[in-house]
Amino acid sequence: MSAGRLVSRTSLYGFALLVCVVTAFPVLWMVATSLKTPSEALQSPPVWIPSSPTLEAYGQVGDVIDVGRSFVNSALIATITTAGILVTSLLAGYVFAKYRFRGRDALFALLIATMFLPPIVTLIPLYRIVGQLGIDGNLAGVIVPNLANAFGIFLMRQFIAGVPDELIEAARLDGASELRIVFSIVAPVVLPALATLALFAFVYHWNSYLWPLTVLQGNEDHAPIVLSLARLLTYTGSAQNTPIVMAGATLAVLPPLLLFVVLQRFFVNTMARTGLSG
Repeated sequence: MSAGRLVSRTSLYGFALLVCVVTAFPVLWMVATSLKTPSEALQSPPVWIPSSPTLEAYGQVGDVIDVGRSFVNSALIATITTAGILVTSLLAGYVFAKYRFRGRDALFALLIATMFLPPIVTLIPLYRIVGQLGIDGNLAGVIVPNLANAFGIFLMRQFIAGVPDELIEAARLDGASELRIVFSIVAPVVLPALATLALFAFVYHWNSYLWPLTVLQGNEDHAPIVLSLARLLTYTGSAQNTPIVMAGATLAVLPPLLLFVVLQRFFVNTMARTGLSG
C-alpha cells in the first residue's frame, strides 16, 4: 500500500472515530453521571469518571416515579404500534408494488406527500378525531392513529417491487390466496426491510413525547416512560439530584438499544441492498 493511500485511509478512520466519539459522548456522560454521588455531580470542573461508582440513583428513581407501570405503558404503545405498522405497510406495499389499477400512481404520490407534513400540522385534527371516537385519555388514543405509516408503506413498496412476479404467479397457480402469498412468500423475501422498519417504528414510538402528552392529558396511570422522565426532571429539579434523572434516562434507552443489537444484522443488510439497488 502506498504512503498516500495509507495516510488517506488513516485520516478516514480517524474522522470516523471522531464522529463516533462525538455522537456517543452524551450517552456515555449520561451513564457516568448516573453512577456518581450527588457531591460528584455538583463538582466544577466536572468529574468525568466517578471515583466510586454507585447504583444508589437507580434505586431512587422508583421512589419518584412508577418505573414498572411506565415501562409497561411504553412497551404496549411501541409494540402494538410497530406490529400494526408492519402489517399495514406490508399489505399496502404489496398492493402498490404488484397490483395495476387506475389512479395507483396518483394515490401513491398523495401518500408520499403526507410524509412531508410536519407532525404538528396534523396534531389538532388527529386529536379531534380521537376525541370523537371516545378513546382520548387512554393508550388506545395513543396507538390507533399510528397503526399505519406512509414511510413504512413507501419502504415496503420499494422492496416488494423487487420480488419476482414469476414467484407470485407460481404461488397463485398453486392455489395460494393473496394473504398467504404476502405473509408466506413476500414477507420472508423482504425480511431485512421489515426488521429495519420495526426498528425505526419501535424507537420512534418509544421516544414519542408530544402525541402521548396531548392525548393522555396528564393521566399518570397511562403515562409512558418518556412522560414519566419529564415528571422526574421536574420533581428532582435540584442539581444534586442530577444522578437520579440520568439514571432514569439510562433505563429508558435500554429497550431501544437492545432491540438495535438484536436487529443490527438486518438493518445493515437493508442499507447494503438499498445502496446496491440505487
